[in-house]
Amino acid sequence: MPFAQLKDRALISVSGPDAEHFLQNILTTDLDVLAPGEAKPGALLTPQGKILFDFLISRDGETASRLECRADISEDFVRRLTLYKLRAKVEIAKSDQAFVTVAWGHESASSQSDSTVADTRFRNDAVERSYGETAERSDLAAWQAFRIASGIAESGSDYQLGDAFPHDVLLDETGGVGFKKGCYVGQEVVSRMQHRGTARRRVLIASADRPLPAPGTELTVAGRPVGTLGSTVDTTGLAIARIDRVKAALDAGQPIMAGDATVSLAIPVWAKFAFPQEAFGAEEA
Repeated sequence: MPFAQLKDRALISVSGPDAEHFLQNILTTDLDVLAPGEAKPGALLTPQGKILFDFLISRDGETASRLECRADISEDFVRRLTLYKLRAKVEIAKSDQAFVTVAWGHESASSQSDSTVADTRFRNDAVERSYGETAERSDLAAWQAFRIASGIAESGSDYQLGDAFPHDVLLDETGGVGFKKGCYVGQEVVSRMQHRGTARRRVLIASADRPLPAPGTELTVAGRPVGTLGSTVDTTGLAIARIDRVKAALDAGQPIMAGDATVSLAIPVWAKFAFPQEAFGAEEA
């Protein structure tokens, strides 16, 4: 079973008697349904509902939670969490030595001794993350290929923080948004998108008969933008695209282009959303 050590990740501990209540009131993830040994994705949003920080959250004992995020945003994330702390009895600390290892495939990674293993439950094939153990071998290229094939987007690689709604990156389908929990930062906007069914931008899997161009390349139909390419490995990649415009192109038999490459766009096999059968309301500019 392949392993990869992710050196670009960091761990933030939020502990104390008020820790869970504090996080439940500001993050998108519903901690009431977060089981021990499980990790769920989530985000801290702007009041306008855009993703300000993304992470995976898991429990670390009875009164602490562990937030795994990009190392390059971790200091800013700690500062933002501290701003929300106010008088809550909470300690927020970044780990100086964070070892994040992922394993995937049909076997279990739980045989690693003295590690905390959490199943991300993004899809049927388990991805397990261990903290505090170094991997004996590491295959980052294989991990990247697996992540792309699984349709799991990451900020920095596939979208920019401050530019995407949770629905854009499928947090509504991966357990990253609690629609039955109470209020949190940006909740009103996210709930409105959910109840109205107006999410237009979605993560799709892109494929071509030639190597795909660089991340950030615009996807176009007859010169009109429909989305943006994210992470790529050879002929396969991720894209965030307007599913209504993609459906219109498919119905009209128009090619979708990424630079000089003609691409096919597919919904991740585990996702529940579909290409729209009817046009949305008035289009965005």
